[in-house]
Amino acid sequence: MLSRTADHLFWMARYIERAENTARLMDVVLKELLLPQTDENAMRSQRSVLAISELSEIFAARYDAVTAENVLRFMVADPGNPSSILSSLRSARENARAVRGALTTESWETINHTWLEFNRQLDEGMLDIDPDSVFESVKLRSHLWRGVTLGTALKDEAFYFTQLGIFLERADNTARILDVRFADGAPGARVPASMQLGDFYYWTSLLSSVSGLEIYRQVYRDVLMPERVVELLILNPSMPRSLLASLDRVCENLARLSTATSRDCERYAGKLRAELLYGEIRPILARGLHEYLTEFLGRIAVLGNKISATFLLPLTA
Repeated sequence: MLSRTADHLFWMARYIERAENTARLMDVVLKELLLPQTDENAMRSQRSVLAISELSEIFAARYDAVTAENVLRFMVADPGNPSSILSSLRSARENARAVRGALTTESWETINHTWLEFNRQLDEGMLDIDPDSVFESVKLRSHLWRGVTLGTALKDEAFYFTQLGIFLERADNTARILDVRFADGAPGARVPASMQLGDFYYWTSLLSSVSGLEIYRQVYRDVLMPERVVELLILNPSMPRSLLASLDRVCENLARLSTATSRDCERYAGKLRAELLYGEIRPILARGLHEYLTEFLGRIAVLGNKISATFLLPLTA
């Protein structure tokens, strides 16, 4: 397959997954605002969204103050934010259109309709009236596209590059969603040993945002504990959005795309997966969750660069 075609497919999938996960992230943040908390804690939550998304500088150049309304607009509907849901869906559609011939009709129509439907909701003011409905729509359309892809696409290199993009982006974004409470905190911030009422609702909403509340109950069959939530989202291979499950699929698709020059890339991904596979939650929490997730995100970025250098078009500065 031509590197240019593979590049478009890879990034098409990443942008669709990014749009969905941004919707999930903002869902957590908005629900947290409903909990009893100080103004400073509410402000810290908004700053954390920008910090973990590496968008603080872009936000500061476009907005005068960090408020819930500004952050919501910036992360969802601001065309000047390259990682907003609007920008992500636009980029996904542009990449899909560039390789229209490599997609099934159903896959292209799903992406195109998702873009049109999202813009219709923005035009009707739904982001101000009912942001939850906007987030749910983005998530459902992303689910639909993945299902259509699995049900209609030939299982060839085009399919494997698409899957690779999905799961690399998912690993990155699950780590960011998990880190949102700690990204703006003091170094060494750890999951609390016990929970107050607000903590319970926060961890419940976080699990719900990654479609993990029912899974948590099936796995642990016990009261909700932060340590177990973190364990589920990092180390459980059966949790579809966990870091380990995402790396399992990344390595699986890299193996199917293996070439004579991809050994270094496969080795790096395999090492990262092995550390998750044989990892334990206590050393992670003892080290500090934010520090662990920050390092993980850095290594995911390195892996993405290695994939680009091995299979795709060179990344531009």
